[in-house]
Amino acid sequence: MFGRLPFESVPQCIRIIGIVGLLRSRVLIVWFSHSPRSYRIRPMRRQTRCTLLVMRALLLALACLPALAAFLQQESAPDKPSPAIWRVRVESTRGPFVMEVRRDLAPHGADRFYRLVQNGYYDDSRFFRVVPGRFAQFGIAGKPELALAWRQVHIAADPERASNERGSFGFSMVTPDARSTQIYICTSDSMKSQDGTGFTIFGHIVEGMDVVDKLYSGYGETSGGGMRAGHQDKLFEEGNAYLDREFPQLDRLISARIMN
Repeated sequence: MFGRLPFESVPQCIRIIGIVGLLRSRVLIVWFSHSPRSYRIRPMRRQTRCTLLVMRALLLALACLPALAAFLQQESAPDKPSPAIWRVRVESTRGPFVMEVRRDLAPHGADRFYRLVQNGYYDDSRFFRVVPGRFAQFGIAGKPELALAWRQVHIAADPERASNERGSFGFSMVTPDARSTQIYICTSDSMKSQDGTGFTIFGHIVEGMDVVDKLYSGYGETSGGGMRAGHQDKLFEEGNAYLDREFPQLDRLISARIMN
């Protein structure tokens, strides 16, 4: 029924550990003869579920290794320089707004933001920290595996060259050299009190500031809190599932796209 297939057509990793599958409710173990030209398939009527699951997990892990290696290599690569001035259109559940980035204000910050937007990091995430009269914050990916992968990928500090005035934005941080993905947008001039403390601005909202003002702020600090407060672990570990369950009224960041 199965015939004989060229041994060379089977990937090396599968040659070593074999293939487990199901056919007509019977467990099949694929094993390889010592012949360099072929392999054979023999049915095995009894096999514990545990063994089956373990072998499937091993196969899945092997299949994912190339993608994982590529992902890790990508994450460890330095950020490439972004354009001198560029814009991002953000679609949210309150409407769109446009962020204009100036690289001369903070090169490291501009380059990291460009990379994250280009790779879709912010898509389908939440504005998880909106404090009335101060700022709106976003930047933890909705998918936990993505959020955790970037959590500790920090960029070097940029000197401050602009004030934290209404409409400006920058990276949230614990220390100036520990910025990674989270963005705050100043919704009033009250954030000027942070000038000189390492909160480096790298752009301004040029369209749709009224949309930012409307982002849901009813939860305040309780739906995430700042990086210093140490209450963000659930957001990284569970992502959107946690926020949607516990804080369902948060506005969503649908997409962020670089404008031509």
